[in-house]
Parts: sequence; C-alpha cells; structure tokens
Amino acid sequence: MDTDTILLEAEEKMVKSLDHLQREVRGIRTGRASTALLEFIKVDYYGSMVDLRELAAISVPEPTQLLVKPFDPGAKLAIIKAIETSNLGLNPQSEGSQLRMNLPAPSSDRRRQLATQVRKMAEETRIAMRNERRDANKAIDTLVHDPKAKLSEDTATAAKESIDELIKQFTGKIDELADKKVKEIEEV
Repeated sequence: MDTDTILLEAEEKMVKSLDHLQREVRGIRTGRASTALLEFIKVDYYGSMVDLRELAAISVPEPTQLLVKPFDPGAKLAIIKAIETSNLGLNPQSEGSQLRMNLPAPSSDRRRQLATQVRKMAEETRIAMRNERRDANKAIDTLVHDPKAKLSEDTATAAKESIDELIKQFTGKIDELADKKVKEIEEV
C-alpha cells in the first residue's frame, strides 16, 4: 500500500459519509412537503422490510400535501401503519386506493428540535471524517516505520497535509449543508 491508495480510500470514505448525511437531512421535515420525507420509511411488506418508494408512487400535489399511490392495493394498510409509526407526526387519510397527508407547519419548539437534530447529524459526520483522518494517518505512520515501504518523512508529512486539506474541504461542505437545512427549517 502506498500514500496515494491511503488518500484515495480516505476520500472515498469521506464521500460516503457526506452522501449519508445528505440522504438523512433530506428526510427531515421542514414547512414544505417533500417526497424525500417518506421515501426511506420501512414498510413490513409480506414479512420483509422494504422502502416505501419501492411500494408506492409518492408525489406532492400541493406545497403542504403528500400523496402516496401504492402499486399493490393490498399494501395500503401496511403503508399506513409504517407512516403512523415513523415518528414524523403525519396522519395518512385513505382516499380509495391512495393516501393523502397534510403537513401542518411545525411549531417553534419542533423547529428548534429539528434544527438541533440537523446540527447533531452534522457533528456525527464530522466525527466520522476525523476518524477517517486518524486511520489514514496511522496507515501512513505504519508505512514510515516499515523498512520495505521506503517512505520518507517528507512524503509522509505531505500525505498528512493532503488528508488535512480533504478534511477542511469536506467539513466546509458539511457546514454548508447543515446551515442550509437549518435555515430551511426555521423558515416560516
């Protein structure tokens, strides 16, 4: 293993952490309806847990409404149960073969809770990135002390600086994403 491989693996893991944060943040409720709110809700469909987006078409007919049209009408009750137990505070109304949900504007206390939740998720992602930096730095130190690798101290220092630059870059993206979502949540 060489320093380029270590840097590449660290960057790949950081990208995965950032992608995970983006998916998680998309599912947090704001004042507006978004299909992302329901996409990853797990539904017990004939004994296996399946994402709602695989069982139904989700749309936004109005800014404060979500419409769910199950592909299999027999899954409607399981979808209702999954939405009610998802802790989103939504109450699905059955309209024939489809479900309609009105999204009330969150109270000021709930907005603060959601903003805190977003900040906590961002901090957890930053921690994951710092752990990646630590692991990469350990791998570089191991190479420095390995006589077969023939890695100089200068090369190791340059690689560690590259990792630090990656961390700064990804931390900036995390902060930007979190700030944008918090602003969206606090918008009335």
